[in-house]
Amino acid sequence: MKFIRSWILYLCIPVGVLEHHIFQLLSKSAESMGLKSFVVGGFVRDLILKRDNKDVDVVVIGSGIDYAQNFYELLPTKEANIAYFKNFGTAQIKYKDWIIEIIGARKESYRRDSRKPIVENGTLEDDQNRRDFTINSLYISLNEPNFGELYDPFNGVQDLQDGIIKTPTDPDTTFSDDPLRMLRAIRFAARLGFEIEQETWNSICRNAHRLEIVSQERITDEFNAMILGTKPSVAFDLLLKSGLLEQFFPEFVKLLGIETIDGKSHKDNFYHTTQVLDQICELTDNLWLRWAAILHDIAKPQTKRFDPEVGWTFHGHEDRGARMVKGIFKRLKLPLDEKMRYVEKLVAMHLRPIVLSKEIVTDSAVRRLVVEAGDDVSDLLILCQADITSKNKIKVAKHIENLKKVEEKIQEVLEKDELRNWQPVLTGNHILERYEIADPRKIGDIKNHVREAILDGIIPNDLEQAFKIADEFAATMNIRIK
Repeated sequence: MKFIRSWILYLCIPVGVLEHHIFQLLSKSAESMGLKSFVVGGFVRDLILKRDNKDVDVVVIGSGIDYAQNFYELLPTKEANIAYFKNFGTAQIKYKDWIIEIIGARKESYRRDSRKPIVENGTLEDDQNRRDFTINSLYISLNEPNFGELYDPFNGVQDLQDGIIKTPTDPDTTFSDDPLRMLRAIRFAARLGFEIEQETWNSICRNAHRLEIVSQERITDEFNAMILGTKPSVAFDLLLKSGLLEQFFPEFVKLLGIETIDGKSHKDNFYHTTQVLDQICELTDNLWLRWAAILHDIAKPQTKRFDPEVGWTFHGHEDRGARMVKGIFKRLKLPLDEKMRYVEKLVAMHLRPIVLSKEIVTDSAVRRLVVEAGDDVSDLLILCQADITSKNKIKVAKHIENLKKVEEKIQEVLEKDELRNWQPVLTGNHILERYEIADPRKIGDIKNHVREAILDGIIPNDLEQAFKIADEFAATMNIRIK
């Protein structure tokens, strides 16, 4: 075995991490059962990189289920719970803010047309060979007398130092066995700022089509993890160049490219959008607001037109984009609930504050914006700020200043008009009780007329005033008061 002595490991990681009682109890379980056990994978990688991580993967040469039960019984039971996944020979223990995954060493083999492995009990070497990348193939012994020693079978420490993502064995086999590993390679490269080793990269490009056998749920989980990174544009660029993005998100790939007619060009909407995404990541951790950034210009390819007088236009891309959200969410297995409707709303409205910032901001325009955006108006302004991507710093500063004026006006109108959760005082029931109406559609016509009058500031949101203007409008449609 290729062990690195513990004193070398302690040069790489915060002193005393392995002295935490969790690791002492894991060691005690291993010794009492006569089993060899190791901390492995991302926890070890992040220790060396000095990154916080309380998700611990443990591999044991033997029964992972039995070992997990023994360890669990050593913990204060009121602060811990355990879940067994016997079909996979694994268990998960949650203890305070720690998550410990325990699995028996195994070897895996795959059929060409299936992502589900044939799993058998295996040796430590078998477990090593099924790992995805060298930097995740680092093992720390939990056994006495070599507790804390690092086992590095594929020079993962060197790859960590060099900033390299590389498979431990033949990359074509690694990615063919589980194509999701190609997405993981890109996620790690983007998250850690590493480069993908050339042979590994070439294999990803060759095997991109294999992603088709992976469930959409797994793909979307990885994709969301990339979106939640600090600079997702790096991941998007790698996904594009590898051919992976085309496999599951072709609408986004269509944003790529610049077209020029009569010397007039439009911006590359792919890279504009990834810049917007990076910029919104500096302002919010909200995954769904980040999704709104991703989809805000998604319909530009379908709405692109060239006008000799003004150049390129994308009229209506916000409305068409909002209508595309549901189809994209459905295919990507994203939630079709209020989160989707939130994204739809922001995509549909993302131009509104920007338009207001270019004009004299009236109370009426602000009322409409606030009422239609509701509680999401602040998020809408964040999206608009992130959508400013000009290379001209003076222009950017001017746009941001104008948006701040819109924000100030919104706050002023909110305080003055009490517009939070605003609803017109005149309801459909009021209209039914007051007028003789044969066509139910006329109820909506009257209600909308009153609503517009209130938003335009013609009348206050007062029932008496609302009835007055409703009566006048009803008379134009020959509707009588009861």
